[in-house]
Amino acid sequence: MIDGSLLLLGLSGPTLTLEEAAMFRRLQPAGFILCARNLVTPEQTRHLTDELRSLSTELPILAFDPKATGGIPSRDQITAAAPTARALAATRDMGKMATAGILTGDWFRLLGLNLNLGPVLDLAYDAITANGERWHHDAQRVIDFAGQWNRWLRKRSVASCAKSFPAGGRARSDARHDLPTCPATMDDLLRSDVIPYTALMPELDAIMTSHIEFPHIDAQFPASLSPRIVRRFLRDQLGFDRHLVITDDLDHDAIARRYGRGPDVRLAIEAGNDLALIGHATGTAEVAARALADLPRALTAEARDRVERFRARTLEAPLAWSAEKWNATCAAMAMLAAEVPEPSDGRLY
Repeated sequence: MIDGSLLLLGLSGPTLTLEEAAMFRRLQPAGFILCARNLVTPEQTRHLTDELRSLSTELPILAFDPKATGGIPSRDQITAAAPTARALAATRDMGKMATAGILTGDWFRLLGLNLNLGPVLDLAYDAITANGERWHHDAQRVIDFAGQWNRWLRKRSVASCAKSFPAGGRARSDARHDLPTCPATMDDLLRSDVIPYTALMPELDAIMTSHIEFPHIDAQFPASLSPRIVRRFLRDQLGFDRHLVITDDLDHDAIARRYGRGPDVRLAIEAGNDLALIGHATGTAEVAARALADLPRALTAEARDRVERFRARTLEAPLAWSAEKWNATCAAMAMLAAEVPEPSDGRLY
């Protein structure tokens, strides 16, 4: 029997298809990732996450990627936009950062979600890389600001996943379309980019690896598929040997075109990731599961052990649904956003 326990799978739309439901029952993936196409109304979203839990024999990971790590992005129509990380950083107001983490946590748990794919720990090197989800160009400020937000998110019983290891802020293109290449050396990363990860290590539940090539570190594989970067650097050298490690979406063109389904997930787990994320081409999940079945048993057992420890230690059942609580959370989010406008003067921060 094929096993999907090392997969994190996306859904095609706001409701489960019969085919998806049957496949999820059969494969029993570690969990699911929702995105904007899956969220229409709060009631619909909560019904969807309840269905996904009912299909799973264990409490599943139910992840969401808000993209703007200060809160919930404006593209989602089911709530008011929350301030971005950049806007929160510009205030330097630790109280507002704590409030953003609290409200994001409540938003997640009311919808039945339990893993936020954030905070972003990338450094913002210039105006090109300083998008709304990045907190600052200085490592210490990232530690202070992202750490505060993350701390209060976790106090609301939502797990966090720091990204994009090892240095997503150095990318000059988007892996959804082509594979970014960065000339940074290991010494460069140790001097700046990985400092927020090591400083916040005790407060991080999971790490997401990036689809970026670092040819001076590994000339063969991008970071997400590199044993040199994931297993030897992140786990052995930096000490993240017990954290859950998840790939960025393997359906990004930069990976899908180069490796294809099957080889990509094998390389991901061999590199030291615990979960292979398939966000869009969910119909290929059985191909992925069969490919993983060919890996050495000791290797997949190690990954499953970390997934199970993460589930037992970190994941919480959702809050009871309450329209009153939902409306109050959204109203508070809107009030916070009004107090934290996006910087408009062209400054990084």
